[in-house]
Amino acid sequence: MNLPIFKPLDDPGPSFVKLLGRIDLDETKSAGSIDPMKYAYQSETHLSVPHGTTIAAVRFADGVVMAGDRRATEGNFIAHRRIEKVFAADRHSGVAIAGAAGPAVEMVRLFQVQLEHYEKVEGSALSLEGKANQLSQMIRANLPMAMQGLAVVPLFAGWDTLRRRGKIFTYDITGGRYEEVDYHATGSGGRDAKATIKLGFREDMDDSSAIKLLVQALLEASEEDSATGGPDPIRGIYPVIATITESGFKRIKDDDIASISEAVIAERRQRGGSQ
Repeated sequence: MNLPIFKPLDDPGPSFVKLLGRIDLDETKSAGSIDPMKYAYQSETHLSVPHGTTIAAVRFADGVVMAGDRRATEGNFIAHRRIEKVFAADRHSGVAIAGAAGPAVEMVRLFQVQLEHYEKVEGSALSLEGKANQLSQMIRANLPMAMQGLAVVPLFAGWDTLRRRGKIFTYDITGGRYEEVDYHATGSGGRDAKATIKLGFREDMDDSSAIKLLVQALLEASEEDSATGGPDPIRGIYPVIATITESGFKRIKDDDIASISEAVIAERRQRGGSQ
């Protein structure tokens, strides 16, 4: 396949989404819109599709830690027990997804391609603020689907190479973008996870402390919210957790998360658990 050639006024520039439009591909479908009836069943009153639930991010001294539980639900049913909710956007940024799983995953894939396309065309990586704005535009493009119940509400975080610090960005379904100072959690169990993070957060935390705090937050959320999956030693299922620092995006190994989860559960057991 030959590369397309454009006249100067028609050149889409570094935008991969605009490139799709210029070569007559369906931009909306590329952004992750789906036929709801293809992936869902319809009852007398509602349409139900797999939804990702709780995600969280915490800033620490050398960057940001992102985490997500592994459960996806369809109404009051468990649709998947091992869904991935934390992805690398590029070397220095990551996305965690909550909401309708199908559109969310497709949006992440397009976002990854967009950042790679920009870097190849411009010869340099987009700034962290620019990446956050690009994701905001994609969420806004998904608004018609969100109004049909297929909302996508991600968390975006990364290492700001200009200011040399970690940053966290949150969104609403209209594409509104907001920068959080130290931490955030969203999804069905986000309120309980955020409360746990708030109680345990410290300005001088290292990566190990931040990872442990996120494990505690997801465990607390799973005890209050049926749509959030906690650590499952029997099946070997643990949260997906990744750090983003000056060195780049790094996913924490499942064995390490298992050890941390066991330590957190042991501490709860020593305190006598909860009601």
